[in-house]
Amino acid sequence: MKVLVVGGAGYIGSHAVLELIKEKHDVIVFDNLSSGFKDMVSEQATLVIGDIRDKNALNTLFKTYPGIDIVMHFAAKIVVPESVVEPLEYYSNNVEGVRILLDAMQENNVKNIVFSSTAAVYGEASGVCFEDDATKPINPYGETKLATENMIRWVTQAHGMNYLIFRYFNVAGADSSLKIGLKKDQLTHLIPVAIQALIGVRDKLMIYGNDYDTDDGTCVRDYIHVSDLAYAHVLGATYLVNGGASTTINLGSNQGYSVLEVAKTVQQLGNMTYEITERRPGDPAKLIASNEKAQTLLKWQPKYGLKDIIKSDFEFRKTLKK
Repeated sequence: MKVLVVGGAGYIGSHAVLELIKEKHDVIVFDNLSSGFKDMVSEQATLVIGDIRDKNALNTLFKTYPGIDIVMHFAAKIVVPESVVEPLEYYSNNVEGVRILLDAMQENNVKNIVFSSTAAVYGEASGVCFEDDATKPINPYGETKLATENMIRWVTQAHGMNYLIFRYFNVAGADSSLKIGLKKDQLTHLIPVAIQALIGVRDKLMIYGNDYDTDDGTCVRDYIHVSDLAYAHVLGATYLVNGGASTTINLGSNQGYSVLEVAKTVQQLGNMTYEITERRPGDPAKLIASNEKAQTLLKWQPKYGLKDIIKSDFEFRKTLKK
């Protein structure tokens, strides 16, 4: 396949690029480098620098690299608390950016898209989330992703295109080579923040709230290794290009861990302190994926568990201190 990876210099996008390269696919990366890094992109991929909201740049790309079979989209802003403070920027990038991308795809006869969505579309879920559950986001980030999902469904129906929407649960870890991983300056996700507290980059881990309706009062999440997630995109793209029907699929482990359980697992690697403070706005109590559909349709199964995820992030984060 010839694959355009939008946002392929970022954390998840760069891992998807790596998995595509391993499977001998031809990869073009389009990224504005606002949160991505040139050195995260495989040398075997072609990097084009540009913004998803620049239609002229997209049209030029499609004409320069004809014959693209499928587009993978990873170019979203994803920080929930930031979305509460800056909702207009989230709508601009996450919704308008995809509208422009779809417009350029349609004009250039590119028929297939794999879109990165999120478990945040489920909102205040209770227990395990299935793909046909009600979608009721409780923060602007989740709202922008749901709006974009719906836009993709309508646009692809109108223009004879095909889509695969992946709803991610909590992604963490790093490729086994340790050459790529999550290395943003301002980390907000639990596992890398906890590892930073473990290795002394920050004083302690802050746990936001212990009065949720869960067993230990802290939020429960489903964690998935980034390499498992990336490989699911290779399977999904192959499925779609080979004529698979458009659909929406959860990507998660089908198992939930509380924030406190994650913190205690990190503590098994060394001395890490934590402090419980007030809730953050926009955090649901529990989000766990049913991954039955991914297993059935894509023959996909996660290889890595929570301890593997934490250890790989720990090993990667140590390389950043050198």
